[in-house]
Amino acid sequence: MPLTTTGELVTRAAAARSAVASFNVITLEHAEAVVAGAESVRAPVVLQISENAVTYHGGRLLPLARAAVTCAEQAAVPVALHLDHVRSDALLHQAADAGFSSVMYDAARLPYDENLAATRAAVDWAHSRNLWIEAELGRIGGKNGGAPLDAHAPGARTDPDEARVFVADTGVDALAVAVGSSHAMTTRTAALDHALLKRLSAALDVPLVLHGSSGVPDGELTAAIAGGITKVNIGTALNIALTGAIRDFLAAHPEAVDPRGCLTVAREAMTGTVARTLRTLGAATA
Repeated sequence: MPLTTTGELVTRAAAARSAVASFNVITLEHAEAVVAGAESVRAPVVLQISENAVTYHGGRLLPLARAAVTCAEQAAVPVALHLDHVRSDALLHQAADAGFSSVMYDAARLPYDENLAATRAAVDWAHSRNLWIEAELGRIGGKNGGAPLDAHAPGARTDPDEARVFVADTGVDALAVAVGSSHAMTTRTAALDHALLKRLSAALDVPLVLHGSSGVPDGELTAAIAGGITKVNIGTALNIALTGAIRDFLAAHPEAVDPRGCLTVAREAMTGTVARTLRTLGAATA
């Protein structure tokens, strides 16, 4: 199936009052598992590659991106490719020629004026190449001497009035908001601020994105979607499944040296996590 676009999947999810899941891909097994899980429940999905994953692969985007594109093109469900948490303009400028339809441009660590200017420049460049751009806004720096906080940083919360101005001034297509989730959580104990999410949804006319969703319980995710979240990012949950399966396999087979045995069970475990997550999200049927 030809690559679809993230914008199309998010628009479809919003119309269905569901959310599209965007899963972080680090290895080929991640990409294969995400596609297999999506196919098993007949749901569209986004494969996302972060700048950190590119760094892990020696700073080279194309090998992993081309593998992800091939997995997407051979999938029986719609799959889009998203470049996540990009801070490097040089990496951003590789996106359009590598199969990506969308980029999350991450300047939230910067003081507000610099964040806005950098994001506006990224949006202008991306829109000229038909790329859909997501940004994030956590806590704006400078208030009471406080530093800016990314949308996924513990304690960060996105102010609806500030977000409204930021979206209007940057022209972003979607906004990741800080409502209580955090990256890299290994327990599903996050409690979201649903009252704040309701205010953000009312204040903004762009899709809202939830980062750090691996740490959010099913009930909280369901409520977040009802409150306006239309894209849900998941990474750590796949890695928990992968490493847990490998540990169990090697404990049971201490003599094993062929990596295909442990990678097979790891891929199967990630596939199950993807399928369960998509069912929870009520992902629109492909």
